[in-house]
Amino acid sequence: MMERVTIGDDVEFSRIAYGMWRVGDDEDTSPSRIRAKIEACLEQGITTIDQADIYGGYTAEGLLGACLKECPGLRDKLEIVTKCGILAPAGRHASARIKHYVTTAEHIVGSVDMSLSEMATDRIDLLLVHRPDPFMDPEETGRALDNAVSSGKVRAVGVSNFRPWDWTLLQSAMSTPLLTNQIEISLAETTSLRNGDMAFLQERRICPMAWSPLGGGSLFASGGDLRTTISKVALRHGVDEAAVAVAWLLAHPSGILPVMGSNRVDRIRMFGDALKVGMDRETWFELYVSALGADVP
Repeated sequence: MMERVTIGDDVEFSRIAYGMWRVGDDEDTSPSRIRAKIEACLEQGITTIDQADIYGGYTAEGLLGACLKECPGLRDKLEIVTKCGILAPAGRHASARIKHYVTTAEHIVGSVDMSLSEMATDRIDLLLVHRPDPFMDPEETGRALDNAVSSGKVRAVGVSNFRPWDWTLLQSAMSTPLLTNQIEISLAETTSLRNGDMAFLQERRICPMAWSPLGGGSLFASGGDLRTTISKVALRHGVDEAAVAVAWLLAHPSGILPVMGSNRVDRIRMFGDALKVGMDRETWFELYVSALGADVP
């Protein structure tokens, strides 16, 4: 059975989330096709959907919304995470001269309203600031996020790709707690386990979300010691290699929530196989050492 995780006071997510960053890449983006993917998630207890306004060149939220319009009862079975703050010359922002970050109150308010409209919903369960903005006014950004929650349009807020100092700067200007940081974590990218990012979150009892938990497929694109180790563990448990890579994340005591992405329904149905993998400490380190390419000191 899929584990549930409560972040904050009353926001509950499935332990594995379904990321829709590539939903627009599918040959079939019809509401029925997207519903099939969501139903494949729900069959396993995966109820958390990860979005961002910029995904698909500002089209992915609308594709989800088209599905929810056709299936009104589906929305109440889901928790929707989305992000804002990146403005790129694409879609509705095609006139932008350059890709840049915008964390002004006006942009956050407009992004929230646009996301609600695009996804045909009256609430966002978790809103994330997509990237740390070097031009951010923390007082203005923090106030806008506080207001988004107090308005009822957003249930909770967090960040993505923030370093500890970015987090504390923004949080210092807010009354609403930041509840997660979505960062890149995988056997292909273990830096956060050593540079203080994970320790910072654990100290604050914050469950991180992990984007690209399979390293964008790089874990399985070639051979090497890591691939061999993953394969051995997969064989022992009768699962595919992806399940082992995700189980490695799930075993971490910080309570990582991997964000899995695929446009193949058969692959989506296998996300839950990660729960079948027993990950004791030695197995975890066996994989970690293979990822490092050297023994721990």
